[in-house]
Amino acid sequence: MNQPGSPDVVSSHVTARDGTRIGYNLYGGKENAVRVVLLHSLAMDRHFWTPVVERLMPRASVLAIDARGHGASDKPAGPYTVSLFAQDVYDVVRATDFRNVLIAGASMGGCVALEFAATFPDAIAAGLIDTTAWYGETAPQDWNARAEKAEAGGLAPLVEFQTTRWFSDAFRAEHPDVVQRCVDTFLRNEVAPFAATGRMLGSFDGRALMRQVKVPSCVIVGEEDYAATPAMARALHEGIAASTFVEIPKARHLTPLETPDIVARELHALLDRAGCAR
Repeated sequence: MNQPGSPDVVSSHVTARDGTRIGYNLYGGKENAVRVVLLHSLAMDRHFWTPVVERLMPRASVLAIDARGHGASDKPAGPYTVSLFAQDVYDVVRATDFRNVLIAGASMGGCVALEFAATFPDAIAAGLIDTTAWYGETAPQDWNARAEKAEAGGLAPLVEFQTTRWFSDAFRAEHPDVVQRCVDTFLRNEVAPFAATGRMLGSFDGRALMRQVKVPSCVIVGEEDYAATPAMARALHEGIAASTFVEIPKARHLTPLETPDIVARELHALLDRAGCAR
């Protein structure tokens, strides 16, 4: 994979309308008319997508964005909202002239991709991965409890809980390097933005957005995902008229890392459905 500083990768920032600097990597340049925007999961960053980016290039140019509060982006005080995160994506897309995109996100990024696809005209397709339109009746209390635990004791006590949700038992045993990179990224987060983002997800209710998504879409979920369950994913699929549904056997919550071949395959199929060139 080309790293920042190589000719095929540009690493930079865009200043969003409220003054927050949003970091991104642009792989492959703007000249390619086939364009994909990728949004990472909670407490990860733009590099989360490296295995999938490798599989999308050279067909597509790829813009991988650090959400506010994450990675190289600014970390202003909360509260945060999913609509604010989607506005940040729109500001980056417009500032970089990277329009008419397949917007795809995992987990938290999937919530933002749903909002973006339903709200902004620049989406030509949507990939909704390991995600949901709504975490359920108890979500505000559940996510607030996790935020309070981080605020009281830092992020390290959450690592075991996170890793068992992220990956299947077999994957953790066979790929400790991938697990460790995720743990390292997780622990680099600041507590206050992590807590604000968690509370954002707890309060998110995007069920009304589903019927506003008119572009070709795919919903992808791991069979063993108990963070954003197959039932949640199926509800998302059933709520979006132009969507397909893929359940990946034996995978858990971070399928772009656990099964990048399958995720990339489905994104290529989505580009096909959107009429993008091979």
